[in-house]
Amino acid sequence: MIITVTLNAAIDKSLSVPSFRLGRRHRTVERRALAGGKGVNVARMLKTLGQPVIATGFQGGPTGTQIVAQLGEESILHDFVRIREESRTNTSVLDPTTGEQTEINEQGPRVEPDEVEQFREKLLYLARGAAIVVFAGSLPRGLEPDFYAQLVREMHKLDVMTVVDTDGEALRHAVRAEPDVVSPNLVEAEELVGHEFNDDDDRCGAVREIVALGARSAIMTLADGCLAQILVDGAPRVYRVTVPQQHSVATVGSGDAFLAGFVAAHYRGSPAAECLRFGVACGAESTGRLGAGLIDVHEVDRLLAEVAASEVVAPAGVG
Repeated sequence: MIITVTLNAAIDKSLSVPSFRLGRRHRTVERRALAGGKGVNVARMLKTLGQPVIATGFQGGPTGTQIVAQLGEESILHDFVRIREESRTNTSVLDPTTGEQTEINEQGPRVEPDEVEQFREKLLYLARGAAIVVFAGSLPRGLEPDFYAQLVREMHKLDVMTVVDTDGEALRHAVRAEPDVVSPNLVEAEELVGHEFNDDDDRCGAVREIVALGARSAIMTLADGCLAQILVDGAPRVYRVTVPQQHSVATVGSGDAFLAGFVAAHYRGSPAAECLRFGVACGAESTGRLGAGLIDVHEVDRLLAEVAASEVVAPAGVG
C-alpha cells in the first residue's frame, strides 16, 4: 500500500480564459474543479496507474466535504481528519492564446493541536500496512516547519519508505530527517542549496548537495525531464532523464504526475533509471490537459519510448 499525505488539501479550480488581462472582465471557455493538493493529485494518478493507494490529511468545512466526496466518486480510498476550519480553494487561470498561467493559492486553514494529534495517530495506524508514504504540499497554519521531518523519522521507525515533495523551510527541515527521496523542482532546489544553477553541471552538483544535507536520494524535476542522484544497490548514481518537448496545455501538476509515476514504478520493483523514465513520461503527458492529477495511461506508454536516461559520471574527486 502507498499512502499520500496532503495536509493542506484543496479544491483546485482550473480556468481557461483566452486573452486574459488583469482588471478586465472575462468568460471562461473551459473549467475544471478537482479535489487537489499535491498529495491528492499523486493519489489520483497512482489510482489511474493501478497502484494501491490511500489518501490522508486534513479536511474541513463545506470545501473539505466536497474534497472527500469527490475522492469517493473517483473510488480513491481516503481517510482524512476532519478539522474545525475550512479547507482552501485554489484557482489557476490559463490563457490558451499565450500559454501563460496565473495561480492563486489560498493560505488554507489553521489546525489545532488536538487535530494534529488525531492525524499523527491515524498516520501511524495506516503506516503499519504501507510500503511507501508520500508527503506532498505545503503545511497549513498551526504546524511547525519541522512537522514533515518529525513524520519522516516516525516512518523510519516502522521501516516505511518516505518521499517528500514540499518547499521552503518545510523542505529544509525534512531533508535533515533523511527521507528516502526528495523531489524539488528547479526553483525549490536553488532555494534549498542557496544559489542559482547555470547548467547541468551546476544541477548535478546541486542534487549531490541535497544528498549531502541528508536526503538518501534527490530528484530535481526540470522542464525537459529530471536530474537525480539515486541509490542503486547501496551506491549513488546520477541520471539525466530527458523527453522531447510536448504540446502543452497546462503545466500545473506536472511535478505531481512525475512523482506518481516514479513512485508507481518503484512500487512495482522497476530499476531506478526506469522509475525516473516512467516518472518523466507521466509528467510530460500530464501537461497535455487542463487540471492537475490527470493522465492517460496509454499516452504515457507511448511517450515512454521517447524518454532517454543516461548516467552522469562524476568528475574525479566528486562523490
